[in-house]
Amino acid sequence: MSNISIHIANNIATITFERAEKFNSFIRSMALDFHAALDQATVDENVRCIVITGSGKAFCAGQDLQEATDPSGPPLSKIVSEHYNPIITRIRNIPKPVIAAVNGVAAGAGANIALACDIVLATESASFIQAFSKIGLIPDSGGTYTLPRLIGLQRATALMMLAEKVSATEAQQMGMIYKVYPDVLFLEEVQKIAQQLAKMPTYGLALTKQALNHTFQHTLEQQLHLEDELQTLAGNSDDYKEGTTAFLEKRSPVFSGK
Repeated sequence: MSNISIHIANNIATITFERAEKFNSFIRSMALDFHAALDQATVDENVRCIVITGSGKAFCAGQDLQEATDPSGPPLSKIVSEHYNPIITRIRNIPKPVIAAVNGVAAGAGANIALACDIVLATESASFIQAFSKIGLIPDSGGTYTLPRLIGLQRATALMMLAEKVSATEAQQMGMIYKVYPDVLFLEEVQKIAQQLAKMPTYGLALTKQALNHTFQHTLEQQLHLEDELQTLAGNSDDYKEGTTAFLEKRSPVFSGK
């Protein structure tokens, strides 16, 4: 995977976009490599948390327009249906916490891939932009689904139509992302949160993610029913038994993610 790297250590899989010279913009081979990396991290039982980040100055600048406009390259319909849609589906369905560590600009599909992750962390120098309208396209990669739910319809509409760049600090203030860190502390702080998640009862976290995936489509009654079903599964898990036993024994729990 020449355009993607994956490093696994301490139960954390760090997937890095490796087209720094092109601001980590996507081409077909990179998208397919990203699919493979996500699948590898999903099935590896040693991996309990996934971090997605970029090399160089950018997180991801979205689609490489040279490929998108190349007559011999994949058409937009193929790029969306075979590259980006499967990426978003994978991220939302991975039964493990996924962190977007946004180290620089996140534009277009790159921004929306980040926003599809469970927790978004960013450097102070990072920025987010829905750049699609500048070239006559609509936001894809789940952007029209995710962004209005994060910041509201009015603000999401304005950012999508005007294609305004949003600083990391502004993104945090409007509820688009979770936290912003000084650039010099970023890697350390990302690792702290990833390690915290990796040591938690990740089976329960996966069920929480499953519940959140349904919350905006369900009525209250439907969501209560789903919570009932998922809580029963959580209550039968090894992690629940370990968590309650450790609490009663006044010791730190050691979770297995099962």
